[in-house]
Amino acid sequence: MGDFLQETKAQLGRWMIHLKREPFNVAFNLVNPLILLIFMGGAFQALARDSVGGDYRSYLLPGILALTAFGNSMAGGIPLLFDRETGFLLRLMSAPISRASILVSRFLAVNLSTMLQCLLILALGLLFGARIATGLGGVVALLMIGLLLGFGVTVISLILAFVLENHGDFFAILGVTALPLSFLSSAFVPLDALPLWMRLLARVNPMTYAIDAMRSLILTGWDWPRLLLMVIVLLVFDGAMFWLGARVLSRQLA
Repeated sequence: MGDFLQETKAQLGRWMIHLKREPFNVAFNLVNPLILLIFMGGAFQALARDSVGGDYRSYLLPGILALTAFGNSMAGGIPLLFDRETGFLLRLMSAPISRASILVSRFLAVNLSTMLQCLLILALGLLFGARIATGLGGVVALLMIGLLLGFGVTVISLILAFVLENHGDFFAILGVTALPLSFLSSAFVPLDALPLWMRLLARVNPMTYAIDAMRSLILTGWDWPRLLLMVIVLLVFDGAMFWLGARVLSRQLA
């Protein structure tokens, strides 16, 4: 166990060095949320006031947080795929280390980066007038929801990193899934405003439950039934993805 922790820590340090060397990448990842918050929030403020019952930027903020967690987690496997293409991953797997530490370290790196970006987005939201009804405890809960959502999505990303042949296929999947899943949720408008077929698909999208729970924490307060429903849905989703990931990745790592 001690060796595993040491190996994981060493590889996590490697990913943190990568992150430190790519400040523009971190800044670029904040551009899209900032654009949504400033321009989309401002553009639809008057139109959305009646439908959302208040400040649209505050309404939009939970969706931005969830989309950030989803986007970071979905892209989390790309560096491992680059390691595969360059042959570094094969050399790493040939070393006398636990192969599970390769996955765990990458998982931790993705989620640490996600928490940092979510904190920055929350700070920007507060700067533009958003208020969190549940206070500091709500901020912690928002981060925990982001981690719950990101867990299953990160596992999917790690599976793709080992199953796909090249990073072009990965980027294609990322591009074709991110936008539709964003609109098939309550990120931008209430579910009641969506057409019936979109509403039905949004109901099976785990992101919807994460966004609704985040929105209650920001706009209204501690809605325990909604939070409990979100926890159940995301735990089922995470458990299913973990089971699938364990089966697929154990074969790939062998």
